[in-house]
Amino acid sequence: MKIRTQVICLLCIAVIVAVAPVGCKNETGSSGSENKLPDVVSYNFDIRPILSDKCLACHGPDANKRQAGLRMDDAKSAFAALKEHPGAHALVAGMPQLSEAYLRITSTDTAELMPPPSSNLKLTPREIGLIEKWIKQGAKYEKHWAFVPPKKAPLPKVEMKNWPKNEIDYFVLQKQEQKGLKPNDEADKERLLKRICFDITGLPPTLKMMDDFLADSSAGAYDKMVDQLLQSPAYGEKMSIHWLDLARYADSHGYQDDGYRTQWPWRDWVIHAFNENMHYNDFVTWQLAGDLLPDATKEQLLATGFNRNHKITEEGGVIPEEYRTMYVMDRTDLLGKGLLGVTLECARCHDHKYDPFSQKDYYQMSAFFNNIKEVGIESVIGGPETYAKKPMLEISNEDVRKTLTFINKQDTDRLIVSVMGDQDTLRKTHILHRGAYDAPGDEVQVGTPSSILPFNSSYPQNRLGLAEWLFDKNNPLTSRVYVNLLWQEFFGRGIVKTSGDFGMQGELPSNPALLDWLAVDFMEHNWDIKRLVKQMVTSATYRQSAVVSPQKLAADPENVLLARSSRYHVEAEVIRDMVLASSGLLNPMIGGPSVKPYQPAGLWEGATSGRGLLSMYVQDHGAKLYRRGMYTLFKRTVPPPTMVIFDASSRDICEVRRLKTNTPLQALVMMNDPAVLEASRVLAQRLLEEKSDTKSKITKAFRLIVCRKPKEKELEILSRYYDKQLHSIDAATANKMLAEGEYPIAGDVDKKALASMMRTISTIYNLEETIMKS
Repeated sequence: MKIRTQVICLLCIAVIVAVAPVGCKNETGSSGSENKLPDVVSYNFDIRPILSDKCLACHGPDANKRQAGLRMDDAKSAFAALKEHPGAHALVAGMPQLSEAYLRITSTDTAELMPPPSSNLKLTPREIGLIEKWIKQGAKYEKHWAFVPPKKAPLPKVEMKNWPKNEIDYFVLQKQEQKGLKPNDEADKERLLKRICFDITGLPPTLKMMDDFLADSSAGAYDKMVDQLLQSPAYGEKMSIHWLDLARYADSHGYQDDGYRTQWPWRDWVIHAFNENMHYNDFVTWQLAGDLLPDATKEQLLATGFNRNHKITEEGGVIPEEYRTMYVMDRTDLLGKGLLGVTLECARCHDHKYDPFSQKDYYQMSAFFNNIKEVGIESVIGGPETYAKKPMLEISNEDVRKTLTFINKQDTDRLIVSVMGDQDTLRKTHILHRGAYDAPGDEVQVGTPSSILPFNSSYPQNRLGLAEWLFDKNNPLTSRVYVNLLWQEFFGRGIVKTSGDFGMQGELPSNPALLDWLAVDFMEHNWDIKRLVKQMVTSATYRQSAVVSPQKLAADPENVLLARSSRYHVEAEVIRDMVLASSGLLNPMIGGPSVKPYQPAGLWEGATSGRGLLSMYVQDHGAKLYRRGMYTLFKRTVPPPTMVIFDASSRDICEVRRLKTNTPLQALVMMNDPAVLEASRVLAQRLLEEKSDTKSKITKAFRLIVCRKPKEKELEILSRYYDKQLHSIDAATANKMLAEGEYPIAGDVDKKALASMMRTISTIYNLEETIMKS
């Protein structure tokens, strides 16, 4: 078929497609507005997703797979004459009927149709309509949205004017109304209190907090409680959890020997920084370049432990330069994923296939971290001198008394931490062919990808200049990425779901205007983290009930539009904290060395070389058994098993998003973990010591664990269960049950009653609602 004939025939088809009526759905599902085309079609948000899904495999950046010499993601190629038909063009601005790309996607000839039927890909009528309208409007290509500095749009107009509580809600509600959805009512006070306590402090509310909040009927009761929680020392501990993942913090060096390391004083600093509400620009600058600040203090030096948390080998026989290069790359990759939200590491061996980062860009970024006074291997695993690697900071008892008062140093032993520190002479940085340490190419200087923001010559040519570049008001990524990470913490899913990839292959923001508004607002208020947290948790969006109707579930199964609160289990560390706090076992001490609680026997012994302090698991005792989950010793080769089962990071590399799974293993942990069984026993004993009836005891246990009053039916079932256990448990079974855990049992206790109450409380710990944020 000749091109001219095809144009005439397909123009008629295009008209039919364009005017074809679209169906409507009910109000609570997807309405007709879902098929309505936007007034202005955006390349970034409307067209590129279609091309990415349906076209770029054959007509994209991968030269090895490219067909017909055509790139549809590149304007120059898309508007050029086609290689196989010089008289035709894939796109002709303003004229879809002359655009070969449009003619192919609307063709009825299977030999001409794109995507070809063999690909099993097909464009929907709406996608075809978007492409047609985009071409009519000039087929304008745009720079990738994430590389354009955010702008603060005016608040959207909404119909439910009485619903928003702050600016966030206008943007969220507008999206819901566009889809015919309405937000849920506010959650009841008990569930709302549980939610903010777990989200802000990682601990359940106390009975007094519950009673006070329920009794406070004032308009400001909720805000008052939020302020109280933000001032709690536990706030810094909870906020640190996601940062420890990002910073790949662990208590061991990694690799086969996996020896002990003393980076925990850096963790103490992170908790301190969050509690002091250190603003994000200073928080990151100190961690990247505290050693380069004028007259740097020991605290600023300690902060740079952030970039010495990576895996370090202690094995003989390695090639030192190979591993030193790996450490530099690790820091570069963390900068990309954790602070910039891009897959910079993809340019380590070649130019990035999808994002505008060259291999030269990667090594210019790595040059910031290539001058550290370190070696690939410093010593063989052994005594205290190997707990930290040079460059390192020694912290004395005098330091802890006078300046570093936030460090929980519990003995007089030598305390050393790996920190950053540059060489006196500049180490040269080269592009490495295929990323190989022993294949240097052209020499490069420090620099940043111009596609994000060129590195200004006025900046210091070191890590301090890199920090200034990160917090330049024109940097399009830094604020967006952190705002998105915090949104993910409080709402379960980032506005950009792929929180470590804002690039071409990442997901588009579900609400780009909201993301940009928050990013600009965060910068305008001097990168104030506590203010941002309060902004999120006081929104009407956050305060919604988690109840979901079948209609809403069908219309928005992943809750992208936030017409309800999301339900998912809290973090692994927080599950442990909830168990300990509700039972009264929690040791609230902040900071200090990591501890070794109960763990199945034999895990460490079979996994490493058999050398060093961590070759065998020697469990701690006493108060150390009841520290918060974030203080559990993290050995990289054998992470704490209960933590991993509940989706904790492995801490091998920078992680910005934990999976949220629901597995049988999680149920088995809650049923059999000695920590849970011991907590059940201890709480049972405390309740039995009180002068109250059985229902009152069970009610109190339920409130402490589930954080609400039980319904009458729930109380009746649990009371019957207790009575049944009391009459069926024999002495041998009771003794076996009560042997769980090291916390002492009162000598005069009724063991059958204690075992029966223990089983009842264990049942409450095993309710799904117990570990759910809802």
